[in-house]
Amino acid sequence: MRREELGSLAMFMAVAEERSFTKAAARLGISQSALSHAMRRLEARLGLRLLTRTTRSVAPTEAGERLIETLGPALNDIDQKLAALTELREKPAGTVRITAGAHAARKVLWPAIERVTTEYPDVRIEVSVDAELVDIVAERFDAGVRLGERLEQDMIAVPISPRLRMAAFASPGYLAAWGTPTSPYELAAHSCINLRFAGSRALYSWEFERDGKELKVKTEGQLVFNDVDLIAQAALAGRGIGFMLEDHVLDHLASGRLVRVLEEWCEPFDGYYLYYPSRRQPSPAFQLVLEALRLRARIGTQHAAGA
Repeated sequence: MRREELGSLAMFMAVAEERSFTKAAARLGISQSALSHAMRRLEARLGLRLLTRTTRSVAPTEAGERLIETLGPALNDIDQKLAALTELREKPAGTVRITAGAHAARKVLWPAIERVTTEYPDVRIEVSVDAELVDIVAERFDAGVRLGERLEQDMIAVPISPRLRMAAFASPGYLAAWGTPTSPYELAAHSCINLRFAGSRALYSWEFERDGKELKVKTEGQLVFNDVDLIAQAALAGRGIGFMLEDHVLDHLASGRLVRVLEEWCEPFDGYYLYYPSRRQPSPAFQLVLEALRLRARIGTQHAAGA
């Protein structure tokens, strides 16, 4: 069967149900003449007379009745499938794949993901925690989460977190024994607990800023980790000065188990962005995740402003 005949069969069903070319044409939104021509072409193609026409009504022939018996269930099934597709639009479904660093995945993505997957059980979300930048197009991710200065080109970038801040810290015991640095340059005289990103040969250079002046410092120390929780644990044990995003250690700072140093050199900077290809049309499921992240970003920004 040729695809164009599907339309003629739907027209035939409308005529058979309405028993009138005039009513069927109005229902289909076409002219009565076009409908009549379509029925004659269908009958000629099948070599059967499907409709009996009188001046007052239209009725299916025996062949027409048998065609109705065949078409009715099939068209009803199509209607149900179309209704299911409409329901998918109203209740988004599908999989969203996102790559992000560990901190962004835990602190930013997870709260939004928890909300979306609770409200929309047909939405599946896969998060890949990657320390290095990933080619989201080549690796078939829908989006990535990274800090503003590390965004790829030709991407739509949406801010999804408040501004962030670094913190340098040590235990009270360490500072009592070795003194408190008042400038990043003084870190050379201290034991610093360093971070090496997974897959990187170089140690992370500590980045400071004060009054618009940026400063990168290469620090030395006995301990190197690729995990921030271990850095915090070593600092709590009095083994040196650590440096990381402040919300990793806010509880320790609030309790006094760790003491912040060089605070005036740790100015806020742009936070996380969700980025995705500008040429890709986001799916309804992806839009849900995006809106949930935007909402959390607005709430976080308002909370930070009021703090």
